[in-house]
Amino acid sequence: MLPLSLSAPDPSWERDVDVVVLGSGAAGLSAALAARPVRSVLVITKDELAAGSTTWAQGGLAGVLHPEDSLEHHVSDTVTAGAGLCDEAVVRELVTEAPKSIRYLMRLGAAFDPDETGDEIALTREGGHSHHRIVHSGGDRSGLEVQRTLDQSAVAAGVEVMSRTFALDLLVGRAADGERQVAGVRVGSLDTQGQVVSVGHVTARAVVIACGGYGQVFASTSNPPAVTGDGVALALRAGLPVTDVEFVQFHPTVMWTGADARGQQALVSEAVRGEGAILYDAEGERVMKGVHPLEDLAPRDVVAAAITRRMARLREQGAEVSDHVYLDATHLGDRFHERFPGITEACRAIGIDPAVDRIPVAPASHYACGGIRAGLDGRTGLRGLFAAGEVSRTGVHGANRLASNSLTESVVTGTRLGRDLAWELPDRVEPMFDAAPVVTGLLDPARLPEVRSAMSRHVAVLRDASSLALAGDEVAAIARSLDRGVDPSVQSWESTNLLTVATAVIAAASARTESRGCHRRTDFADPRDVWRTSIDVRLDAAGRVHLSGVPPGA
Repeated sequence: MLPLSLSAPDPSWERDVDVVVLGSGAAGLSAALAARPVRSVLVITKDELAAGSTTWAQGGLAGVLHPEDSLEHHVSDTVTAGAGLCDEAVVRELVTEAPKSIRYLMRLGAAFDPDETGDEIALTREGGHSHHRIVHSGGDRSGLEVQRTLDQSAVAAGVEVMSRTFALDLLVGRAADGERQVAGVRVGSLDTQGQVVSVGHVTARAVVIACGGYGQVFASTSNPPAVTGDGVALALRAGLPVTDVEFVQFHPTVMWTGADARGQQALVSEAVRGEGAILYDAEGERVMKGVHPLEDLAPRDVVAAAITRRMARLREQGAEVSDHVYLDATHLGDRFHERFPGITEACRAIGIDPAVDRIPVAPASHYACGGIRAGLDGRTGLRGLFAAGEVSRTGVHGANRLASNSLTESVVTGTRLGRDLAWELPDRVEPMFDAAPVVTGLLDPARLPEVRSAMSRHVAVLRDASSLALAGDEVAAIARSLDRGVDPSVQSWESTNLLTVATAVIAAASARTESRGCHRRTDFADPRDVWRTSIDVRLDAAGRVHLSGVPPGA
């Protein structure tokens, strides 16, 4: 049984605003900025403004800006990567809005890299893209520039920021017609050590969840420490379903720094392969040759699975090196340092020079394709609640995200929903406190490594019924250790959220008896037409997991 409410001290203060935004990445800040000219907006972030995933994005934003490219090409590439689960109408909306979102960021002050003439924006290519359409900044520091631009613009527009504040649970009321409606959020104020200072209620006419994904549910990830599934767990506790959570994209080229490496690892951008880099195994054989028509520029799910299979084969053969492969970009020479300064810095930190040395890489968790079901306008199934960015499932990414569509989606969705809220807000409702929530305690943070280890060992790039059953048993045993005696803190709240997300991912992955996109099962190696559908996961009133959408007989 999972908690339906996070344990915390009693609330001691209240705030009221028009719009409260949970999360301070590209999606949340885009929404806040667009709503602010008309509405009072409060951004709540559990750390500082730039602590989430946006800052770490290397590739950039995808959009059709070259005359030889077309919207149809971008739609086709996205749908192909999504492996049958994209909503093509939504994809078409995004692709149409993408060039506008890039120009919008430029008007806000974003400095994207120019091409060799200095007259146009430089465009690069990444895996799964048929054309050069990725806009970047600082070579491989695109997310940092987007974050800087939105940080400064939002603050200048008068958006209020409440830092070191954790979103615990939604406050829900009833509208005049009897329908459930969001009334605000219960939050915990934290000190610099993550200990609770106070708890309060922030009431609002609209709540935007933009907390990002759940990469930290795995032991090795490209995600920063703050990415702990808070928004997905928050929605589950509020009774909302989350969709497609089994589709976790593993980036194929995360820097390998040793077998014992844990937590956030340095990403080696797909743009490196876009510049002609080639993957080799430790025996000097090409990894992607003959695997896919695009070879090293195949979609991420294909490349990650190919690397994982190659490493497994090398282990079976008793090869000396079987836990990573190598990315060779030495043909770029010193131009690598100029084009990818951040990756160069990470390489030098482990004693290699990418201009002359091959880079050791291995897949690691990177992006959650599923989340809270929402439209490209951010609307969810709960009135007054909106979701944007990686925390959401809009139908754009399907079973596997096309590279660099995520920042674009965040800006497009955030801006669109923010403008909608500027035009019209839901009516105000009062929170209901008539029923005491089921309180089952929190997870001791000392147990979190066990959750993450179980997920990486059993629910990673390649899965099967046996490994998923082991993961389910191990995580269920950990869930039985939830303890009301565990002190509330950012660490225990994050640990509990990750336990909740892990349980949901395992349940969905166990039910989907096929391989599709970034969900690869060795016991069901092919996609099945019956599974061209999505699974919803929700918690019932006792905190038990329930699935819907599983096809009969599947």
